[in-house]
Amino acid sequence: MRYSLIIFLLIFSAFVEKPKLVKTKLADGMSASIPASFKPMDEMDFTQRYPSVRAPLAAFTNEDRDADFSVNISATQWPDADVTMASKFFRAGLVNLFDKVDFISEGVREVHGKQFIYFEIESRMSGTRTNEENRSPISKYTYIQYLVEKDRTLVFTFSCQARARQDWEETALLVMKSLKIK
Repeated sequence: MRYSLIIFLLIFSAFVEKPKLVKTKLADGMSASIPASFKPMDEMDFTQRYPSVRAPLAAFTNEDRDADFSVNISATQWPDADVTMASKFFRAGLVNLFDKVDFISEGVREVHGKQFIYFEIESRMSGTRTNEENRSPISKYTYIQYLVEKDRTLVFTFSCQARARQDWEETALLVMKSLKIK
C-alpha cells in the first residue's frame, strides 16, 4: 500500500503543469525567462515587501504575491572581480541576515559565458516582540545568484514561502539558468 502511494505521487507529479516561462527584458542588455504569470511589481509593492535604499532594476511577482523574482545592483563592489572572496562575503551576509539559514546548495556556475555565485537556501526570520502581528516566524525558500563584475555586482533573487518550495524550486533554477547579460 505504501509503495502504491509513492508510485501514484510520482506519476501525479509528472503531470503537474509547470509554469510557462517567457523571455523578459529586465534592464538594458539583461534578460531572463520568467513565469508568464509574473507581473512587474509597482514601487509601493516592492517598498512594502522589500525595504531597501536602492530601487531594484526589475521586480516581478505572481498573481498571489507569494513568489517573487527581482534584480538589484549590490552596494558591494569587487574591483578585482574576485569570485572566491565575494562568495565567502555573500555567504556570511546571508547567515547574518536571518535567524536561521539552511544551505541547500551553493557554488559557482557558468551561465551563458558568465560566472555566477549562487546560494539556494531556506531561511527563518523570527517575529519581533514589539509588534504582535510579526511574532510568527517567517520561513522562505530563496535562490539567489550574484554576478560579480569589475564595476558592479548584480543580485538575482527568486523567493517564495518555504512551504511552496516544491512548487517553485525547479522554476527558480530554470529562471537563473536563463539569465543573459551583455
